[in-house]
Amino acid sequence: MNENGNILFSGVGGQGILLASEITVYSLLSAGYDAKKSEVHGMAQRGGSVTAQLRYGKKVFSPLIEPGCVDIQMAFEMMEAVRYLPYLHKGSKVIVNTQRILPPSVATGKAVYPENVLDHLTQREIVVVPVDAFDLARAVGEVKTANVVMVGALSAFLPVDPAVFEEIIRARVPERFREVNMKAFLAGRNVSK
Repeated sequence: MNENGNILFSGVGGQGILLASEITVYSLLSAGYDAKKSEVHGMAQRGGSVTAQLRYGKKVFSPLIEPGCVDIQMAFEMMEAVRYLPYLHKGSKVIVNTQRILPPSVATGKAVYPENVLDHLTQREIVVVPVDAFDLARAVGEVKTANVVMVGALSAFLPVDPAVFEEIIRARVPERFREVNMKAFLAGRNVSK
């Protein structure tokens, strides 16, 4: 595990990417790292792309990540993993939710969702970690916790004790959703072990 790194969160509006990036940045800060985060909402309300960039280390001056410099991509939807391939380098890790969310052009029949997206990713010189976050979230009792399942998967690759993530989840998630989010975090963490 690196003592510094660049993480790109990518997905579609409504997937909880911003909460996932918040939990991650606060966990890194609590663990003693300098961490900076930036968000791009785009057309989030219409199913558009949403990203968050996060950099951590001993000292970080900017949250923005240049193409070719992402160490870990958290792709909350498979096509979003492919969309941001130019940001990856040889050896990057891509934690990808295997869920498909059809963009409007596909939903209306004007385009076709590509087949074998995971195969396309695994043919590159990157490490691909597929996670069925939607199914794991359903198994813990709340499909809306898929984002926290993804955070759990990410946590296994960061130099932060899982207890720190759990503390941040308790602090950032409303009380009535804490227990199910804790289960979601652990389910995701177990996938990456």
